[in-house]
Amino acid sequence: MPEETKGSNSVSPSAGGDTPPVEKAVVPAEASASQSSAPLTKAETLATPAEEAKTDRAPATAEKPAPVAAAKAVAAKLGAPPAAKPSVPPKPEGPKPEPWESELVTRLRRQYGSGIKEASTYLGQRYFVVDSSVLYEILLRMRDDELFDYCVDITAVHYPKRDAQFDIVYVLYSFHNNERIRVKTQIKDGEHLRTVVGIWETANWLEREVYDMFGVTFDGHPDLKRILLPDGWKGYPLRKDYPILQQDKEWVQINLGIESGQ
Repeated sequence: MPEETKGSNSVSPSAGGDTPPVEKAVVPAEASASQSSAPLTKAETLATPAEEAKTDRAPATAEKPAPVAAAKAVAAKLGAPPAAKPSVPPKPEGPKPEPWESELVTRLRRQYGSGIKEASTYLGQRYFVVDSSVLYEILLRMRDDELFDYCVDITAVHYPKRDAQFDIVYVLYSFHNNERIRVKTQIKDGEHLRTVVGIWETANWLEREVYDMFGVTFDGHPDLKRILLPDGWKGYPLRKDYPILQQDKEWVQINLGIESGQ
């Protein structure tokens, strides 16, 4: 059978020959172009009903809150007072000295009276505060009668706003009693103390260090001179009124031939 010419309205015969042919819709070119350029409505999209339902239930995106810094800037521009800072809990009190009562304290108070200004214990460390006028006698007695035969250390503490600016501290140890005690006294700037090198030979270099760092003079010392710093150094570095970066620029220039690095 000769092949039929297919046109725009031509139909293909069905295989069985019983089903009537279905005509194809012919869309004009102008209509096709206008339809393709027009936006599709929701009904014309190819989304499935489930996808359409999911899209309808999607909540609108919530705006993120502004950062804290931005909020403070806005409040400052509007003249609003800044938010109050949370209150800081009070700092707990630290340990405090407690009165120290013992047979040794009783004996010394019986002999020196008001010369023993304080007898206390602080975190298990026992100490006396004595008047400087009876300091040497008390230290001599501590060695001879109380058997404190070793002077562990002599040091100082500077309080520039106090009238008696310096605490001089003697740390004593008794090998016989396996006991350690501190004896303190207070002196003014420029006031001298008597050396205790005749009581404990270890006091020699210890007193020199106090002289070198604090400028405290010990009368009767066999060789009182600087022990850490050069002899020509000016000032006493462990005083509170000595700037931490201060150097003797003159000494550095003369002895090293360079400018001070600070």
